[in-house]
Amino acid sequence: MKIAKNTVVTVNYKLSDAQDNLIEDGRQPMVYLHGGYENTLPKIEEELDGKEVGYSSIIQIEPEDAFGDYDAALVKVEPRNRLPEPLEVGMQFEGMPDGDAGEEEAMIFTVTDIADDKVVLDGNHPLAGMALRFSLNVVDVREASDEEIAHGHVHGAHGHHHGDEDDEGEDGDHVAIHPIH
Repeated sequence: MKIAKNTVVTVNYKLSDAQDNLIEDGRQPMVYLHGGYENTLPKIEEELDGKEVGYSSIIQIEPEDAFGDYDAALVKVEPRNRLPEPLEVGMQFEGMPDGDAGEEEAMIFTVTDIADDKVVLDGNHPLAGMALRFSLNVVDVREASDEEIAHGHVHGAHGHHHGDEDDEGEDGDHVAIHPIH
């Protein structure tokens, strides 16, 4: 079966930077609903469209087609007492970008530095500003179920599981206190 809109694609992958430094070894395969559902990067979908099980490729994706350029405006310094303890570098929190919270969606901020009574939070994706090299190997292609198509994502093993959704974080021009992990 060829990869086309509304197929579920299982891909073994390795992710490296442009200098071939390994970022992620892909121990778990990537399983996504193909066809513009934003379940993977558009350049990966473009590369795999029309391919079949057994297809292998190495592609490089520039920042503008991956996680964007690094934006220094997404780095904020917050008072340490606004965040829960224990606090460690690498922890993630949900919060609002600076400015009018209005219609903007919450973002994930990562603690990148802790100094005395201040904490540096970075709202950039960890791979922002990087050219990424994907080694891809298609291992399965199947028709998506009607439910998967309706929901816009894969269900089951390596897919999405529906359950109780957490409430969204509070509104405001600050970092909400909702640890991610």
